[in-house]
Amino acid sequence: MVSENPPMRNCFAVLPAVLPFACGGGDSSTYTLYRSSPTSEAMRLHVATFDSADGEKYNREPCDITRELFQKQPGVTVRYWCEKGRFRR
Repeated sequence: MVSENPPMRNCFAVLPAVLPFACGGGDSSTYTLYRSSPTSEAMRLHVATFDSADGEKYNREPCDITRELFQKQPGVTVRYWCEKGRFRR
């Protein structure tokens, strides 16, 4: 007996609802750590991205802590900062 509704057709019906979550869904809770360059204060260099599914506070706090630890190292001449969202050039 041939099924009128093959299982694959059901998968395509669910895909549009699931895809945004599977691909990250957005930047609302993600934080990215950047630094400047020793030769240019205006340069934005990616250091790390904090994008845990545990929420904004969970991502913001380690970004701030990491920024502070890097910034306090002796001899550091660059500036570190956190921005909400994924890495952007």
